[in-house]
Amino acid sequence: MIRHRLQNLTARLRASFADVADDERGDVPGWVLITLMTAGLVVVIWALAGPALAGLFEQAISRVSGF
Repeated sequence: MIRHRLQNLTARLRASFADVADDERGDVPGWVLITLMTAGLVVVIWALAGPALAGLFEQAISRVSGF
């Protein structure tokens, strides 16, 4: 009786794990999407703010060098 219950439970657990494993195939993990979106945002912000940041840096260096 106990052996039959254990076998039944084991079979159900294996089926559950197989279902979960099958559901995850082909799906892009969330951390990959977050990493790609963050990299994209950095590129866009750098493209927009790069010249202004370069000018600000050059201005700061010229002020320090002027003393």
